[in-house]
This record gives sequence, structure tokens and C-alpha cells, in this order.
Amino acid sequence: QVQLVESGGGLVQAGGSLRLSCAASGRTFSSYPMGWFRQAPGKEREFVAAISYNGGSTYYADSVKGRFTISRDNAKNTGYLQMNSLKPEDTAVYYCALRLGYGVLTLLENYEYWGQGTQVTVST
Repeated sequence: QVQLVESGGGLVQAGGSLRLSCAASGRTFSSYPMGWFRQAPGKEREFVAAISYNGGSTYYADSVKGRFTISRDNAKNTGYLQMNSLKPEDTAVYYCALRLGYGVLTLLENYEYWGQGTQVTVST
């Protein structure tokens, strides 16, 4: 079993920054890729960013490329999402997820474990 707990969400003005954290416990966090997804009200959950098990490869949705940075500290069993130049359209609940199996990292159905989510609200 894996437990994932997100933190760091909140209310920020447009143009501001937030750093989300995802603390993992249970299985060996460092062995698996992780991802960040988000879900805005009335919309489907969508891919934001993903990172390989060792941090060597990263992937981003076009909508956040150049503004968001995904990283991980395997010694601390924690993943991060640094969000800069935030826009109102970034408002959503953000979820971290861990993929134990195989499959494309941008697809949410390929992730087995999910956190409870953290709210990010960007005001104009």
C-alpha cells in the first residue's frame, strides 16, 4: 500500500507562485514514477506533469510548460510541483499520483495510487 498526502495549496493572486508537496509512505517511493494532475469544477481530471523514478526525465502539459516545475527528493519520499506565473485558469484541485506498473505517464488510468488533493485558487 501507498499513502500520498498533498500540501501547499492555497489562494494566490495571478502572477504569483505556490509550491505543492506530495509526501509518500508505504512502498518504496524512489522506485516509481509520479505525476501531478488537476481537476477544475465541472471538468475532467487532467495531466499536469510527471517525473521518472530517479528524476531524470520530466513531462509537462503544454498549458503549464515553462511555468511549472516537477521535482522529487527520494531521500525524503517527497515530490514537488513548483508553480510560477499562476493564472486564474490554473484554479483546480491538484492531485499527486504514483505509478507502480507500466503505461504512458500522461494518462491518469495508469496510476494506481492517489492523494486526497489540495485546492489551488488563483484570483485575478
